[in-house]
Amino acid sequence: MSATLVFARKEAVEIVRTWRTWVLPAIILFFAISAPLLARYTPEIIGAVAGDQLGGITLPPATYLDAYGQWIKNLSQITLFALIIIYGGIVSAETSSGTAILVLTKPMSRGAFVAVKAVIHSVFLAVLTVIGTLATWGLTAAIFGRAPAGPVWSSALIWLVLGVFYLALMTLFSVLIPSAAGAAGAGIGAFVVLTIGSIWKPLSDYSPAGLAGQAAALAAEKPVPDLVWPVLVSLALAAGLVVVAALVFRHKEL
Repeated sequence: MSATLVFARKEAVEIVRTWRTWVLPAIILFFAISAPLLARYTPEIIGAVAGDQLGGITLPPATYLDAYGQWIKNLSQITLFALIIIYGGIVSAETSSGTAILVLTKPMSRGAFVAVKAVIHSVFLAVLTVIGTLATWGLTAAIFGRAPAGPVWSSALIWLVLGVFYLALMTLFSVLIPSAAGAAGAGIGAFVVLTIGSIWKPLSDYSPAGLAGQAAALAAEKPVPDLVWPVLVSLALAAGLVVVAALVFRHKEL
């Protein structure tokens, strides 16, 4: 078995054995379960707590679209923040602990080291997204009696593209910045810049900046612009970021 495959297996096993098994899955599952419940009971809670202050205004009953919208909103905000913080040390943690040197003494290139990490954790994120979306979809059907698959799955897949982009970005930041906290800070800065940049329509329509808004629109069954370009650009940027990270890591002192 090649050194690359051995390292890929080691990386997958580490996900199961370390805190990553619990933190990111716990966050995603919590939001997957809470989204339909919040959507169902929020109008009643607001009506009971602030009914007098609303001046007799009756909130419309919740629908499955509210559950889908809450799910995507949670993914696009808190879950992305968690992803950025968790993966601030995706590479630097191994270089600082000396694990990277042990792995690279085997016939394995530095580029493969970075690429395997990005691919394995992207697959991990995809599995979590599928599990979370299944939970939201099933619970929405149980609570509302109707849960079309199209809106929730299309929006979740668009968000997954955004998640993979940020994971690739954190891979680069983790190579460039030795501190996991510093890389996480750079990632949050990039998140803020892209969020503000999404106001500009050309950037929103042709880059990762608009994916969160487009995922939310799909979850609400609203019309969205052509998704081919932002998805292709985001995936191309993700691949490019990993390539740059590999090239930088190749010349980095360990």
